[in-house]
Amino acid sequence: MHRKIIVSLTLAAALPAFPPFENIGPRAGLDLKLTSGSASKAYILESMGGGVGFIDYDSDGWIDVFLVNGSTLDSERLGNNSASSRLFRNNHDGTFADVTDKAGVRTSRWGMGMCVGDVNNDGFDDFYLTNYGPNTLLLSRGDGTFRDFSAESGAQASGWSSSCGFADYDQDGDLDLYVSSYIEFDINHLPQDSAVCRFRGFKVQCGPRGLTPARGRFFENDGSGKFIDASEKTGIAKARSYYSLGVVWGDYDNDGDPDLFVANDSTPNYLYRNNGDKTFTEVALPAGVAVSDDGREQAGMGVDFGDYDNDGDLDLIVTNFSEDYDTLYRNDGQGRFSDVSFVAGIAEPSWKYLGWGVQFVDLDLDGFLDIVAANGHVYPEVDAHQIGSYRQRKMIFRNLRNGKFEEIGSSAGPGIQELHSSRGLALGDINNDGQMDFLIANLDEAPSLLQNKGVVGNWLMIKLKGTRSNRSGIGARVTIKTGSLTQMREVKSGGSYQSQGDLRLHFGLGTAQTVDEITIRWPGGATQTLKGVRGNQILTIEEKARG
Repeated sequence: MHRKIIVSLTLAAALPAFPPFENIGPRAGLDLKLTSGSASKAYILESMGGGVGFIDYDSDGWIDVFLVNGSTLDSERLGNNSASSRLFRNNHDGTFADVTDKAGVRTSRWGMGMCVGDVNNDGFDDFYLTNYGPNTLLLSRGDGTFRDFSAESGAQASGWSSSCGFADYDQDGDLDLYVSSYIEFDINHLPQDSAVCRFRGFKVQCGPRGLTPARGRFFENDGSGKFIDASEKTGIAKARSYYSLGVVWGDYDNDGDPDLFVANDSTPNYLYRNNGDKTFTEVALPAGVAVSDDGREQAGMGVDFGDYDNDGDLDLIVTNFSEDYDTLYRNDGQGRFSDVSFVAGIAEPSWKYLGWGVQFVDLDLDGFLDIVAANGHVYPEVDAHQIGSYRQRKMIFRNLRNGKFEEIGSSAGPGIQELHSSRGLALGDINNDGQMDFLIANLDEAPSLLQNKGVVGNWLMIKLKGTRSNRSGIGARVTIKTGSLTQMREVKSGGSYQSQGDLRLHFGLGTAQTVDEITIRWPGGATQTLKGVRGNQILTIEEKARG
C-alpha cells in the first residue's frame, strides 16, 4: 500500500503546470439570461433545461456559440414564448455578436438541447434542437443563414425530448439521428403532491419517479436529409422505457460501426450495440454499464466516451445525482466495462455534487485525457435545509497517467470556482490557440465561457471532411503516434448533457513538436495515413476519393 502511494505522488510531481480558467462570458458579449421556468423550480420541467453548443455556422474556421433557451409555464400555456435560443458569431477577438435574427434561427419552443451535423451532405453543418414540444431542425443555406426544415424533415419528434446525437449507423454516407426522451409531461395537468415528491423528508418538485417515462426515437436518413422513424425496425424500441437524458455515440467494441450509450435517470442505463445489419441489441447489463459496481440504479445525466488510459478503446464517464458518485467505466475489451470510480479517484470527490454536462479533454496538453464536469442541484430548497448547495462549482479531474485522477477544481482558477446551478457543457477552442475552453449553461443566469489562460505544451487540432463518408466526418476515428505515446479520438455529435462540442479533434502532444503518424479510419472502414506532421496547427484533412 505504501509503495503505491509513493508511485502516485512521483507521477503527479512530473505533470506539467495546470492552466487556470477565467469566466470571460460577460465581457465576451454572451449576455443571455437563461429562462427556465420559475426560480422556485416547483415542477421538474423547470429544472432540466440548459443545452449549449459550438458550431462554425459560417465556415470561417472559428467556432461560434449557440445557447438553448427555455420558457415558463405561463408562456407555454398562452403560446407566446419570447425567450428564443440564440446564436452568437465569433468576432475573432474574444467577443461574440448576437446574429440570431440575421441567421434566421429564432425559435419559440421551450428548448432543451442541441446537436450538430450536416444532414444533407452539402458541406455545411445543420442544427437539431430538442424541445418540450415539437423538435426543430435548422438547415444551413450555406451563406450563414438557416431555414426551418422541421416539418419536412420527418424528425419533428414531439413530447419532451432531451439530448440528441447524429451518427451514420449503417455506414451509407449520411447521418442518422437518435433523440432521447425524458417524461410524459402535460403543463395543463401538472403532477400533484404525493409521498414520492420528497427529498430527505421535505417537499420538492415531483419526479422523475412516480411519473411516466417517455420513449426515445431513432431516425434513419433517407439520403436526402429527410428522415424516417426506424425505432421499431432497428430494435431501439424493444427496450423498456426509462427516464433518458444524456446521449453519446462511439465504437466501444472496436468493430468499425457506431454504438449508442444513453444515460437514464433513476433507472438502468442503455447501451445499444450496433449489430452491423441495421439493428441494435441493448447490452448495458452484460456489458457492465447498466448500473453501478454494487448493482444500484443511479441517476445518469451527462455522458462522454473517451480513451483516458490510451489503450485504444473507448471508456465512459457518467454524471449522477448528489449523495452518489459520478461513474467512470473502464473499457476492458471484449465488449465489457468495469466500474473503476473509486480506485480511479472519481467517486469520493463527486459524492456531494449533482453532475450534468461532462467531457473528456486534455486540458494540460500532456497527451492524457482529463475530465471536466458541470454541477448544480435541482432543488433550491437544499439551501434552506442546509443539505448541500443549490449552486455548485465545476469539477476538474486531472489525469495522473497511472489510471487515477485528482480533483483540482478548487485550484483551477476563479472561473471553475464560481457557484451556479449549471447544466449543459461543451468543449471547444474559441480562439484557435490550441488550448481548450468550455461553455456552460447556468439556470436563471448568463452562461459561463471559461477560457483556458495558457499552459506550456504542444498540440494538434484536426478538422475532418468526408467525401464518401458524411461531410462532417462524424464517427471517424483518428489515432496519432508521438514517440511511445498513442492517442485516439472519435468525432462526435452530441454527448455531454444536451450539448454539442467542437467537431474538431484536439490532441495534446506534451513536449513533442511533430506527430510521427496520423491514421484516420473513416466511417465505412476506409483508412488514410499521414506521417511526420508538424504540431501546433489546425489541420484540415479531406477523405481521399475512391480509387
